[in-house]
Amino acid sequence: MKIKRIKEKVVEGLFFLNGLIVIIILAGIFLLLLKNALPGLKEIGLMEFLATGYWNPDAYGKATYGALSMLVSTGMVTIGSLLIAVPLGIGTAAYLSDVASPRVREIAKPVVEILAGIPSVVLGFLGIVLVGPLLAKLTGTYNGLNAINGSILLAVMALPTIISLSEDALNSVPRSYAEASLALGANKWQTVTQVKVPAAASGIVAACMLGMGRAIGETMTVLMATGNAAQFPTGFLSSVKTMTSTIAIELGEVAYFTTHFYMLFSVGLVLFLITFVINLISDIVFNKHMKMLK
Repeated sequence: MKIKRIKEKVVEGLFFLNGLIVIIILAGIFLLLLKNALPGLKEIGLMEFLATGYWNPDAYGKATYGALSMLVSTGMVTIGSLLIAVPLGIGTAAYLSDVASPRVREIAKPVVEILAGIPSVVLGFLGIVLVGPLLAKLTGTYNGLNAINGSILLAVMALPTIISLSEDALNSVPRSYAEASLALGANKWQTVTQVKVPAAASGIVAACMLGMGRAIGETMTVLMATGNAAQFPTGFLSSVKTMTSTIAIELGEVAYFTTHFYMLFSVGLVLFLITFVINLISDIVFNKHMKMLK
């Protein structure tokens, strides 16, 4: 009995240590970004950085370090991807949890997991050679490297997260809810849409927010498929340059310890804070949903 207690303490200590290491790594990343971002923010100014619409570090005379165009571009492709991925993801999750036969579910689940494992560079390549030309033909634009292209590809990347977590949320709804609905004369469609989905709403919202965090942090796909035009976006048919693609393109070539170098870390800090807040809120919402169902 004493040996068993010691083993439990050791396992408990290992879990605690793993959690502590994750927190230390997260705090270290934040401090690294903050340390390298502060010199640039002191020189340029926080409000000028966030409110200026143009990013042009190579401008003749006076360089411009404005993150507003990148924030708007990132928001456009993220919102566009959610408009596509959320209805498809929730619909697929509802189908898998309540409609699909066990055989169909056994086939569909691995397909969703395979979709999550597709490298982002492959999706970016498909965006250039397949989705881009198709969009150009449909919209009459010069090329299809724009915000819509990025939104479609990010939707594909966010779908596995939304489908898997939404299905878990729907499956966690007690069977008595569905049985009571069916006993009152509701059909399966009414039970799913008017009973199970509202009951699992907080879990589904958390799934969508995690999918949103996945879309915001993506680099390679948007770098290849959105055009990377250094201009303020005027619509979904215009080429955009997101925060992640800006860092990926410029950080490898910038001179160290210059204003440009520090401002790229400022962009990274803003991106880190956005994704951290989104993931934190989604975790809180999901945990609240699980407690409500217990």
